[in-house]
Amino acid sequence: MTPNSAPPPTLAWPDADGPRPVRWRSEAAVPPPRRAVPADDRMTADAAYRLACEGTALLWQGDFQNARQLLQAMSRRVDRRPRKPAATPADAFHQHRQAQSQRARTLGMLLIPLDGDYGIALRRAPDVRQACTEVYGPPDGEASVVSLRELQGLIGAHEWRIKGVEIAALGARIHPYYGVFSPVRGEYLDLVARVPLPSLERAFDIGTGTGVLAAVLARRGVKHIVATDQDPRALACARENLARLGLSTQVDVVEADLFPAGRAPLVVCNPPWVPARPASPVEHAVFDMDSRMLLGFLNGLPAHLAPDGEGWLILSDFAEHLGLRTRAFLLDAIAAAGLVVAGREDIRPRHPKAADASDPLHAARAAEVTSLWRLRVGAP
Repeated sequence: MTPNSAPPPTLAWPDADGPRPVRWRSEAAVPPPRRAVPADDRMTADAAYRLACEGTALLWQGDFQNARQLLQAMSRRVDRRPRKPAATPADAFHQHRQAQSQRARTLGMLLIPLDGDYGIALRRAPDVRQACTEVYGPPDGEASVVSLRELQGLIGAHEWRIKGVEIAALGARIHPYYGVFSPVRGEYLDLVARVPLPSLERAFDIGTGTGVLAAVLARRGVKHIVATDQDPRALACARENLARLGLSTQVDVVEADLFPAGRAPLVVCNPPWVPARPASPVEHAVFDMDSRMLLGFLNGLPAHLAPDGEGWLILSDFAEHLGLRTRAFLLDAIAAAGLVVAGREDIRPRHPKAADASDPLHAARAAEVTSLWRLRVGAP
């Protein structure tokens, strides 16, 4: 710990000799619960749900698989809460996010103790040491506690990292890290794979994440690509994926806030699509507060495009259907940056939520179109 860094947060662990502090872990930056009580296999789902709604955490000391079943039962109780009708799509979005936040807070009250090596000393507990190491770093010998819900996320991310996600545009798999946006929506990748390239010499991939867009461009024959990101986990993820695909000599992965130095005839960016405040660090890939990354890309693009080059902005109109951003805002921002639209390619979504009428945001999802905007400096 550096001299200016704050000590890690702790949770007051109930003990026969009085409460003792134990390290609290939360990748979502959720503060530790103020009150905690022991819980085991004798606790009913109704009792657990009531305590969680009151803000009391449950320190699990029973069978691990029973804890999983208890969490599922608590989830069903949360999901039975009635939804208020929304007057506008924007109201529906904000109500949905508020409900998600309340759901996460309630279900996050079921806690699992971790040993100093990330082992779990509970009956029928899985070995989560590698999954925890990938996210929290090497163990330091200090016991800690984590919500079962977050732990399940770590386990799922570890399995996803091993198996990877099949990318049709690559004919290969991309292996996402925890907290790095996974390319599960293939339609925007199809756009990048089919739109004619303005040049095969050089390209920039802004906010590369897993490195998937840089990989698609490399497979299409672009000779040199510079892929940027400012998240250390994304940088490591992109480098590993590109090495796995044998593309490291074509793609340089560098740390940068948006643009690298120099110019390129092709600059690609797939910013977060929804202009809203991220509720946790892992949501920065989905929510772009005040359209910061979108506007940063547009305003910086002219200084980084080679003559006659193109900037490819990949953006869904989901936020427009939600009433969070207008098409006029986007077009005005493009014009204000000194850019013109040279063309646009559209594609409809294929993900299951687009056809799920029970989703509170179904109308916006069903109407959504993802576009690749071809932008140039000056006259078209």
